[in-house]
Amino acid sequence: MSSAAYTFITPSKEFITLCRAQTTLLTQGLKADWSGIYLTQEREKETHTSLIPLLFSPQKCEFYVSKNVNLSLPKVEKFLNSSISLPIANSFKLSKSLKTNFEGNHKIIDENKTTMSNPHQLVLPLMYKDIVVGLLVTRRKNRPWQQSELEQIETIAQTLAIARLLDSHQQWYQEQLSQQQTLQKQEHERLDDLFHQLRNPLTALQIFGKLLLKRLHSDEKSTAIVESIVRESDHLQELLQEFEVDKQSLKDDVVTLDARSTRSLPSEQFLSLSAIQVTEILEPLLTSAKSIAQEKSIELKIDILEDLPCIWGDPQALREVFSNIINNAFKYTPSGGQVFVQVGLLSMTNGQSYQGVVIEDTGCGIPIEDQEHIFERHYRGVQEKGEIPGSGLGLAIAKDLVTQMQGLIELVSPTDEMQNMGTKFLVWLPLVDSLQ
Repeated sequence: MSSAAYTFITPSKEFITLCRAQTTLLTQGLKADWSGIYLTQEREKETHTSLIPLLFSPQKCEFYVSKNVNLSLPKVEKFLNSSISLPIANSFKLSKSLKTNFEGNHKIIDENKTTMSNPHQLVLPLMYKDIVVGLLVTRRKNRPWQQSELEQIETIAQTLAIARLLDSHQQWYQEQLSQQQTLQKQEHERLDDLFHQLRNPLTALQIFGKLLLKRLHSDEKSTAIVESIVRESDHLQELLQEFEVDKQSLKDDVVTLDARSTRSLPSEQFLSLSAIQVTEILEPLLTSAKSIAQEKSIELKIDILEDLPCIWGDPQALREVFSNIINNAFKYTPSGGQVFVQVGLLSMTNGQSYQGVVIEDTGCGIPIEDQEHIFERHYRGVQEKGEIPGSGLGLAIAKDLVTQMQGLIELVSPTDEMQNMGTKFLVWLPLVDSLQ
């Protein structure tokens, strides 16, 4: 079986409309009994060019198929002096001959001459500057073509050839533009993610430095070092804020980031799923959370069951998920509030067993109207007009990573319906045993 790839640009509706109009002109104006238009299709690993039927007139014969259709009516062959080159296919080596197949003994006319075997049928290449893009076939039963009619038919063939080339180029450029826009969006999303990842550890570094300063009253040398750390971390924070303001000016530029150089942003192609203890991921994060809670005067409650079964996930991705949700809990919980982390819930959904992690806070909560969009990138809802800064990326990243790890994430807000406050996130991760 041949695995050769086909090169064929699907004609646009506008081009098909033009073809229909030209065949109608042949039928009504020149009294042709039948006309057909075929487009070339190149196969990368073969030396000949196939033909795809596009439309026939009368219209009852018209059809267009996107699958590979070869016209196979031997005895039609036209040799060209130069190679056939299809539009936007310069990387392929093309045949020096265009071989086609039609029923009956027909030849392609050359220089306005009809065939000797059948003067009533014409086969014209749709060719412009040695670029063959298809064939025009037309015939009538009872009388031969006159010179003036042949000139009109050649004009039609030339019109169709130029139109097909322009149509192919336009569609190719549109496809390239679409690909560039997709690439641009992906690169900007990765850049946004990268800066989001920098922000969370930087905030923690600032808090740790300030806490350390409080404990170094008498050690002037160490105090100077810690003050430098805090000062530089503040400077980095300012730079990040400036980037948030200026990044809109970058939206029309494509910034290419090597995927492996930004490994801090786990993506589906880099996730390495394995059996892990979720507590191994949470413990260092909760250690940092205790310091943040102390600095912000927030009570942190932790409830972790012992001897928990392993879950299926990627350590780095899980660290990112829990870090984003925990940081949000502290960000939107005022001084004097509480943050609660519970590990060890079990659930069964569609035959799949999950272990759950709850992260709950007593903050302002998430309005009902925002909850439908809360996992969308850059969506902040009512917080967009608030005083608490943010990028609207944390929950979107968390949701995407949890989904890639075959897990689920749920939102409950408010948790205190009387005061309309509080938010709870439940992260469900598949148990290893249930996947085996």
